[in-house]
Amino acid sequence: MTEKYLAQPDLKFIAQVRELGGETLKKCYQCATCSVACPIAPEDSPFPRKEMIAASWGLKDRLVQNGDIWLCHQCGDCTDLCPRGAAPGDVLSAVRSAAIAEYAKPKVLADAINDPKKLPILIGIPAVWFAFFALITVYGTDMMTKIFNVFGVSWSHAHEGPEHVIAHADFFSTWFVDMTFVPLSLVVTIIFVLGLKNFLTDIHENAVIEGKTSKTSLEYSGLLKALTKVIPTVLKHDKFNECESNKDRATPHMMVLYAFIALFIVTAIAGTMLYVAGIPGPYSQLNPVKWLANIAGVALVIGSGMMIKNRLATDQKTYYKDWFILVVVFALGVTGMLTELTRIAHMEYITYFIYYLHLISIFLLFAFLPFSKMAHLVYRLAAMTYTEYSGRK
Repeated sequence: MTEKYLAQPDLKFIAQVRELGGETLKKCYQCATCSVACPIAPEDSPFPRKEMIAASWGLKDRLVQNGDIWLCHQCGDCTDLCPRGAAPGDVLSAVRSAAIAEYAKPKVLADAINDPKKLPILIGIPAVWFAFFALITVYGTDMMTKIFNVFGVSWSHAHEGPEHVIAHADFFSTWFVDMTFVPLSLVVTIIFVLGLKNFLTDIHENAVIEGKTSKTSLEYSGLLKALTKVIPTVLKHDKFNECESNKDRATPHMMVLYAFIALFIVTAIAGTMLYVAGIPGPYSQLNPVKWLANIAGVALVIGSGMMIKNRLATDQKTYYKDWFILVVVFALGVTGMLTELTRIAHMEYITYFIYYLHLISIFLLFAFLPFSKMAHLVYRLAAMTYTEYSGRK
């Protein structure tokens, strides 16, 4: 495998890395300042000097199959101290984007996510999809009621009572929401599972070849045990706190992470209440579930807003792939909160339109999750777990 790396440098990969944000790659003269400066690199074969060399030579397999590229949290310490301005952190970020495109299938979607020219198409797909089903919900109630009655199932999930209550299910049926996102979640999960299987196999083979581990086989039971040790580190964002240049990034990242965890819990409870207990929304503002949802929504908006502020204030270059996911997350939080506020204010048609934008934002986040920068949540966790499993220090 080493001979293949040396004999067949991938020039297209070099160009890909530079296009994805690693344009400073060729400035590196291999002084190793970055590896010395990195506070979280393992003592055994530290990064990112060896990754900078591999990227310069176009050794695609050696990089894409290298778990170390995911241990980097792009704190900026190495970039600030680089005497040549090679920005190793940006190069590794670009390499990770290339790795995501390699493991996520179909690859055409990964390429589309990183291409700003494809953005109108990516937005247009959910925009048309949800507009079509909104029309059916609003104008096809009688037809859908008859169809669902055939199966002995109630079509309406709207709030019932003597007073008119603004319920978003009146504009976009909960059935259509779940018929969209439940299968979508399954597809995304399958893509991640298949990608992770190949990813773990590859980084293990790479670790064996480079002498990073003494383990000759990959045992999933051992990985699960290692995962239990890594999760507390992730939840506390300990690695961020070891960095110096951008230590303050830990707070907004934690806010967004915990907001998504809370919103997942809220969604699970709401689904159970609807389909098991037969209790539709909207819930009272005094309901604990609503409290959790509102707190999570505020945290998501503030956290993602702080991320955007930090991006605008930093001297480091930012790229389309970074802004795509940041704006989507921020839009998801803002439209979610505005949907709730306009409903409470009895602004019926405005809240329906904002809800439509909210659904588009959710689709953009989850449908393209395995192909966007957001996939680092999965691959970095897997790489950190493997590092713990392999016994590296």
